[in-house]
This record gives sequence, structure tokens and C-alpha cells, in this order.
Amino acid sequence: MPFLVVSPTELVTCERMTVDEFLHRWEELPDLKNAELINGVVHVSSLVSYGHGSLATLISWWLAHYAYATPGCGGGSNGTWLMLDSAPQPDAYLRILPAHGGQSSDGKLYAVGAPELAVEICLTSTEVDFGPKRKLYQRAGVLEYITIETFRKRIVWRMLVDGVYLQQDAPSDGIFRSEIFPGLWLDVAAFWADDGAKMLAALNAGLAAEDHRKFMERLAAAK
Repeated sequence: MPFLVVSPTELVTCERMTVDEFLHRWEELPDLKNAELINGVVHVSSLVSYGHGSLATLISWWLAHYAYATPGCGGGSNGTWLMLDSAPQPDAYLRILPAHGGQSSDGKLYAVGAPELAVEICLTSTEVDFGPKRKLYQRAGVLEYITIETFRKRIVWRMLVDGVYLQQDAPSDGIFRSEIFPGLWLDVAAFWADDGAKMLAALNAGLAAEDHRKFMERLAAAK
């Protein structure tokens, strides 16, 4: 009598599927922590290096400090988003909360739509982060997209203008300033030096600026 052979459930890089199928398979893989569906194509991440993890923690700490100081904003890391025909996992993100006029919404388990800002740490995933994921974020309406290249020690900060990403010029004073989140300032040299105190000093200067106060007033009025 022949036996029925059942293949184990898995997710394989470059496999094509719908978001529903992707999520269904992932739910049957409790040990799998990092996988994405980008434009209908599966990408299963390799092991996360020490360097990648350290930078991700630092950038998440920076965004969290801003979010705590800015009622109406929220952030996170490695959360799955339901975004168009995809399910990406940004290394970090910052959003205006739905109740305060943000462009994303809260699903049952996952955020839906696009955060206003997304960050990707690029080590072994540069091809994905600069190619398919950049196109997805652009198409979905992520308003600011930051990539952090660990090998080159380079930060690229992009703004979505008329549906296309434009790269900001390197700041002459070494501090990037967000246009979507007034007061979100990043000291580039301090970031690469892992100098949290100096990063916090730059961020606190941004939080004390007049445009940040006006931004908080707009968020409060939108609720």
C-alpha cells in the first residue's frame, strides 16, 4: 500500500506567493523569526550579525526616544507590515499613530499600510534594501526611507517627492533632520562612534526646536 508523502511547510527565498499564503505558511513555522514577502517574492533572512544587531538597537533607541517625547507618534522594530502585495519587516520604523492622522492603520496582528519613516540596516541585504524593498516602500508611500550601510559607513536619507525617492544631501554640520518628523535629528558621527550621549544631545536639541512644538500641536489637534 503506497504511503502519502507530505512535504514539510517551509518558506524558500525567491518563491512567489500571495500575502495570505505567506502569512499562512509562516504561522506554521513557529521557529522562523525573520522572513519577508517583497512584491510577491519571499526573502528569508540570513542570521543577524553582531554588527547589524548593535546598529539596529541604536537606531531603535533613537527613534523610541523621539516617539516617547512626541505624543501621537509610535515606533517599532522588525514588525511585519501588510503593505500592498507584500509583508516587509523594516529593521525600524516611526509612524504617526492612526488616531493622530497617520497614514497607516492597525490590523488584528499587523500594521497595515506604510509607516511614515522606515530604516534598514544594510549588511548582507543591500541588494534587497536598495532594489525591491526600495521600490516597494516608494510605491506604498513610505515618506522617508533611511538605509544604513555598515561596510561603507554611509547613511542615505531619502524623501518621497511626487512618488519618487530623492536622496538628501549630506548635512554640512553632520546632522540629518527629518522633514516629516520635525525635531528628529541624527548626529551621523556620533551614530558611527556609538556615542549615545552625543546622539541624545543632538536629538534633544531637535526636540527643543520650535517646529517640534508646532508638530506636537498638530498631532494633538488631529486626535
